[in-house]
Amino acid sequence: MQRRTLLHTAMLASSALAFGGLSQAQDFPPKKAVTLVVGFAAGGAADAAARLIAKKLGENIGQSVVVENKGGAGGNIAHGQVANAAADGSVILFGSVGPLTIAPHLMKLNYDPFKDLAPISGGVNFPNVLVVHKGAGVKTLKEFVALAKKSPGSVDYASSGAASASHLAGELFNQRAGVEMVHVPYKGGAPALQDLLGERVTSYFAAPPTALPHVETGKLIPLATTGLTRPAYMPNIPTVAEAGYPGFEALNWYAFVGPAKTPTAILDRWNREIVKVLGDDEVRKALQAHGLTPQPTTRKELAAFMQKEYEQWGKVVRERKLTMN
Repeated sequence: MQRRTLLHTAMLASSALAFGGLSQAQDFPPKKAVTLVVGFAAGGAADAAARLIAKKLGENIGQSVVVENKGGAGGNIAHGQVANAAADGSVILFGSVGPLTIAPHLMKLNYDPFKDLAPISGGVNFPNVLVVHKGAGVKTLKEFVALAKKSPGSVDYASSGAASASHLAGELFNQRAGVEMVHVPYKGGAPALQDLLGERVTSYFAAPPTALPHVETGKLIPLATTGLTRPAYMPNIPTVAEAGYPGFEALNWYAFVGPAKTPTAILDRWNREIVKVLGDDEVRKALQAHGLTPQPTTRKELAAFMQKEYEQWGKVVRERKLTMN
């Protein structure tokens, strides 16, 4: 009887420890500081969005959410860091299209975005805008294509880096328009835009928030946007699809992901909190003022979206025979 009682007591103690451990693992908000990692330098579209969202998240959960900018390798360094971070909900990533769905086709990474990172929710998206400097001598997409076809290889386009959204937007356009623009990668959007303004490169699939001020002053000519519909802040600029290439779509997007081993309960809770923030009227208006469209999703919807994007860009990489050389 005494032995049975001791065994029963030991089992109860073991169960209590296991339950306590599970409870602690699923604490929300986490008992330590929460970090939202962004794979790009401060001052860009991703950083602006992350800070707006982090501020409201912190207010809602009653704990500060600190934005950490971890630039380098087109965002891949940040993605690798979060893939190996503590899986307790204290670290989440404002992931982006390049590292999550393009880079895996072009380079060897120290993380697998589908195995080492777990989807939480969509974040924001925005189209690129194809702009040329005023010295290019074209004012429409039709004229631009004619220029590229007249002298194959003489027209180039800048990107914010190899395997970036602007890089693949250009390659998709090459494929659809039957042209051979030369890709000129830069270490970020700022130097790419600077060389375009200096007329050292012909064109750039740029982020609207950075390009529009120069469009307004007449230094850059907007030819088309890369979404399926015209953004509200660029109502007079046609989409590439409208300008003769039906179905053309190349969006920049950012989404929330976390370490893959994070407990499902915590990932689900982060999803609810992020979706709530993205649905907040003030946050939505602030994001839209930056040219960003909120894109809240379920975890399952984000996983399906990422898979679709991965397959689309993989096809472009293969058909265009793209390499990192």
